[in-house]
Amino acid sequence: MGLVRGVVGAGAFPGSGGPFGERAGVVRSRPLLLPGRHWLNFVVVLACIALSMRVIGVPHTEGVLWLTVQSVLAGLLGIHLVMAIGGADMPVVVSMLNSYSGWAASAAGFMLSNDLLIITGALVGSSGAILSYIMCRAMNRSFLSVIFGGFGTEEGAVPARGATEQQGEVVPISAEETAALLSDAGSIIIVPGYGMAVAHAQHPLYEVAEWLRQRRKQVRFAIHPVAGRLPGHMNVLLAEAKVPYDIVLEMEEINEDFPETDVVLVIGANDIVNPGALDDPSSPIYGMPVLEVWKAKTTVVMKRSMASGYAGVENPLFFKENTRMLFGDAKKNVEAILMALRSERGARAAE
Repeated sequence: MGLVRGVVGAGAFPGSGGPFGERAGVVRSRPLLLPGRHWLNFVVVLACIALSMRVIGVPHTEGVLWLTVQSVLAGLLGIHLVMAIGGADMPVVVSMLNSYSGWAASAAGFMLSNDLLIITGALVGSSGAILSYIMCRAMNRSFLSVIFGGFGTEEGAVPARGATEQQGEVVPISAEETAALLSDAGSIIIVPGYGMAVAHAQHPLYEVAEWLRQRRKQVRFAIHPVAGRLPGHMNVLLAEAKVPYDIVLEMEEINEDFPETDVVLVIGANDIVNPGALDDPSSPIYGMPVLEVWKAKTTVVMKRSMASGYAGVENPLFFKENTRMLFGDAKKNVEAILMALRSERGARAAE
């Protein structure tokens, strides 16, 4: 069990550097697909098994040497497995790495005869694996294909990035203009994303929704299954802000309502509203279900900048004719919208 713990832990720890490097901008989000990578992984796994057998029953000094070699190979395997997975699937990878750490802790518990380590490790490992499976289902991904890398791409191929780079101009909008749009709208859908969580904008957003609802406007929240960092992330934040649960709808419940919606307010979401997932086969997120916000009459996207999302691809939504971009901190922008709505100008627009 100690050898199992060593292999799993040695693979999970350096493999965690991949997601960290991608979020820090140090590592590219495009998958590294080496020719024959699956055979390479298989050979390394066999080598780790052989070294595990070699360690047993040898003198201490020699055993430490082989154990070090095994740990290095396991670390390289972990890095290679993670680097072969594109940025769009990285949330699943983070969850699986968490699961691996749990199984490593559980194996250490067996080695040390520590029941607490066994139980807590098994809980972390199983919950991480279940969560990864749920996320794959929500993203229309094959669990094994994501974990072993190369989903939707041929051997040694990399998705064409040029096809995802959009040409066109964005149309900026101010908080006051956004408030006027919301005041004139009869039906409004709000799509929260990770940017809302980072900015802690859920509380002023609830006040905006309440102001609009008090004026008999239909306000609903559309939740993507993998919005944020974990399934249910947005639901928890909205519940914390006391948003009524009956106006918080899942993607399957609300996607068909976008064509009849006057205004959609996207707050800090990117990949989950990317039309390239439906119509661009070269996109790394092609095939992932998304919220079809571009079908509304007007879509206002709230972002800090034009930076790409987790998948590292451009979003054609930003360049559509009915899209307006509201740049800046999400919380400050929502507060500015609320102030404009409460002002005399906002009240007149509502009338």
